[in-house]
Amino acid sequence: MVKINTIDGGVCAATGFFADGIHIGLKKEGAKDLAFIYSDTLCSIASVFTTNKMTAAPIRHFRAKGDFEGNFVLINSKNANAMTGQAGIDDIDEVLLALERTFEQITHPVMSSTGVIGVRLPKAKIIEGAKKIDLSKRDGESASEAIMTTDTFNKQIAFEVIPEEGKPFRIGAMAKGAGMINPAMATMLCFITTDAAVDKATMQSLLDECIHTTFNAASVDGDTSTNDTVLLMANGKSGAFHAEAFKEALEQIMLFLAKEMVRDGEGATKLVTYKVTGAVNAKEAEIAAKALSNSLLVKTALYGEDPNWGRIASTVGASGVMCDEAFLSIWFDEVCVYKKGELLFDEKLEPLAAAVMKKAAFTIHCDIGLQDGEFTAYGCDLGHEYVKINADYRT
Repeated sequence: MVKINTIDGGVCAATGFFADGIHIGLKKEGAKDLAFIYSDTLCSIASVFTTNKMTAAPIRHFRAKGDFEGNFVLINSKNANAMTGQAGIDDIDEVLLALERTFEQITHPVMSSTGVIGVRLPKAKIIEGAKKIDLSKRDGESASEAIMTTDTFNKQIAFEVIPEEGKPFRIGAMAKGAGMINPAMATMLCFITTDAAVDKATMQSLLDECIHTTFNAASVDGDTSTNDTVLLMANGKSGAFHAEAFKEALEQIMLFLAKEMVRDGEGATKLVTYKVTGAVNAKEAEIAAKALSNSLLVKTALYGEDPNWGRIASTVGASGVMCDEAFLSIWFDEVCVYKKGELLFDEKLEPLAAAVMKKAAFTIHCDIGLQDGEFTAYGCDLGHEYVKINADYRT
């Protein structure tokens, strides 16, 4: 049996990893705006990026490097370096070259960015500010704060993994994201570090597999960023690896962070799990679940704490999946409001369903009642604050 114990440290929890966040003047009032992750030995790096065709410069720069090992990631907030053309790539080259000249320990550094689209990177400010980096710092919380944009809290987690057989290893992560969240990955960023002795091919395969039911199952507003990035770095310093244990820990970390991003959705007050069962296959269940997590009508009903189950049924029907009202059942947590054509929603049941809607987190379960396809997606409500935040995002 695998033991997975929560520990402190975030991206610094694994042996040989260092991180910090500093202020260099990209954000106002001294807020941290530049983060780094550093390993004292080279890392294999697995990656998954946005499928948005307007891919940001940091992603194109990373892909152009081909197969490589590196030990440093620089992350800036406030500026996405997206829609900046070849100049955006050149700016990254200049920043990273300056880093390598300043710190001889850095090998094959990469860059990640988040913030406003369509503005050149303030490279002079970043180059000068990066000179303040202290590679000996192990402050995962500070790093996770520096990558925040409209996030209201930082998002980090770390585990010590103890397989039933073999030596323990550690895995930690940090992420940012609160708006423009509908990852189609294969404005969220996630960085995962581990001292497990895992090869790149295995790491990439497990990352691709875990993405589907974690980050790709999360939505705040149905929009996919130009910068969506997940990097998984392994330096192998523990000398330990257990495939089943590693996958379990990786999936738990990614699911936790995906749900934290939804919980922190811009203006959100509720984290809602959409469980769809009984579809003709898993793909149709996924389509229906994601339709629910993205529906504006459903989101506004959640915000108003209105148990309007008709919007749930209508959204499932509109998603295009095979379904029939005679077989459909709907629950708000344990409260069944509609069951295979039977109208259960009356003056006695409505207060019970309304009480569920007032919770900070709950589940809406739709059983389509046809076959055994199932999928779980995660979403939040949509209120006035979301409009306010995004109406003046650039200011």
